[in-house]
Amino acid sequence: MEAALLGLCNWSTLGVCAALKLPQISAVLAARSARGLSLPSLLLELAGFLVFLRYQCYYGYPPLTYLEYPILIAQDVILLLCIFHFNGNVKQATPYVAVLGSSWFVLALQKWIIDLAMNFCTFISAASKFAQLHCLWKTRDSGAVSALTWSLSSYTCATRIITTLMTTNDFTRKAMMEEEIL
Repeated sequence: MEAALLGLCNWSTLGVCAALKLPQISAVLAARSARGLSLPSLLLELAGFLVFLRYQCYYGYPPLTYLEYPILIAQDVILLLCIFHFNGNVKQATPYVAVLGSSWFVLALQKWIIDLAMNFCTFISAASKFAQLHCLWKTRDSGAVSALTWSLSSYTCATRIITTLMTTNDFTRKAMMEEEIL
């Protein structure tokens, strides 16, 4: 029973994550505008995903516990490019992508760096959500935001709490994921 639940949670999370940002990307493309999307929110989310992925790789967790992060990172990069495209300058994305890419290596330089970064993920996640809500409040335009994406994200966070506890019993990661849901 436990193995079936673990398998269901892992595979359903991967399936949902494969399509998680597609409603958001579709809404942006249909609106032909990134109005209502927060660049700081997206960058914080990307940073959080990168830290989660690096943490999982660094500590050698089973791939099924983190395979959604490369998928989510790729979808967020597409959203990042959409924001810059609809704001008129895709080339402005280059420094952001370079910093995120180089941080992959910096995070693993020493154990304390990756551990500290993981402990900041709760703050990063909360700040990302706050930045997006602030942007929505300021622009009063939610046309490029997808409620379905936010709902699917809540589901994947809940399933990852279950799989983390069942697979690794890593309470640091569990605490960070609980904050993602909020």
